[in-house]
Amino acid sequence: MREIVEIGTGREARRAYGLEDISIVPTRRTRSSSDVDTTWNIDAYTFDVPILSHPTDALATPEFVIEMGKQGGLGVINAEGLWGRVEDLDTALADVHDAESLQRLHALPLDEELLAERIRQVRDSGVTVAVRVSPQHARELAQTVISAGTELLIIQGTIISAEHVAADGEPLNLKEFIGSLDVPVIAGGVSDYSTALHLMRTGAAGIIVGGGTNTNDVALGIEPPLATAIADAAAARRDYLDETGGRYVHVIADDAFATSGDVVKAIACGADAVSLGGMLAIAEEAGGKGAYWPSVAGHPRFPRGFVDERSPKAPLEVVLHGPSADPFGTLNIVGGLRRAMAKCGYTDLKSFQKVDLAVR
Repeated sequence: MREIVEIGTGREARRAYGLEDISIVPTRRTRSSSDVDTTWNIDAYTFDVPILSHPTDALATPEFVIEMGKQGGLGVINAEGLWGRVEDLDTALADVHDAESLQRLHALPLDEELLAERIRQVRDSGVTVAVRVSPQHARELAQTVISAGTELLIIQGTIISAEHVAADGEPLNLKEFIGSLDVPVIAGGVSDYSTALHLMRTGAAGIIVGGGTNTNDVALGIEPPLATAIADAAAARRDYLDETGGRYVHVIADDAFATSGDVVKAIACGADAVSLGGMLAIAEEAGGKGAYWPSVAGHPRFPRGFVDERSPKAPLEVVLHGPSADPFGTLNIVGGLRRAMAKCGYTDLKSFQKVDLAVR
């Protein structure tokens, strides 16, 4: 039952919860973490761990994306980032210091052949190729990246709907658009039951809940609490499964995760996988070499992200799989997930979504 509170005369709001507001409650059964299976399957693709990288150049060089695949996750390329704008990617990334420098780099023309060449480099390595486009540029870029070898297309903005309406152009109807493509599509982000259900009805294989790391809270006043948003999307997934007689749409949480505990709680709330940004920026293979910024930080008129300087800590393998000497959950992210599942008696991700939760 929804809890409605009065915030003033004649104005009510729903009480909602962030990940920081909840905790997981173990039951009587525990298991060995070696018995836990973290495999995630979406469409025809299987991954050893339910982790994607946020589509930002701060992470995704070709080398990072390939290594992400080797470590069992999915590295995501930003088609509208620097891959198709600069020949010398390393030098350009080293020149990123703030939103203004990002805007300057993103103002360079997009060379679709250069972008396609780098996507083919990743495809030739044998890892699964996932590429993100914005709803505004999906039409013009989708076929280019698919022809270059994209296997999973991600249509992502900080906020998205099933139909992007533009007064000065033809609206993007995602149901028609997704139906015209030869690859599975993941779309998002959403933050409520209704939008999640509408996106599922477009034919998307997965939906993204949340908008990643951004400044929407201070710039737009928009910051839906993630625990409630994931649970709402999971409820939409369940209803859509009944509506279609068995079509399962994956829920992927994308937020400013800081620790492995956040990842654990996102899956416990109903997510099938998570998209990580800043948590992976400490990997030595990350493009920003410690600096992190979300994909929306380079928006030409209204950036909603900033460059956060961090120090590289460890190889990506250690960030994901350990071993770790850090007691705060910033390293060995998958190990934290495995141990939480084992402590609560679950051996697979789907059953772990039924774990007991408590509100703090």
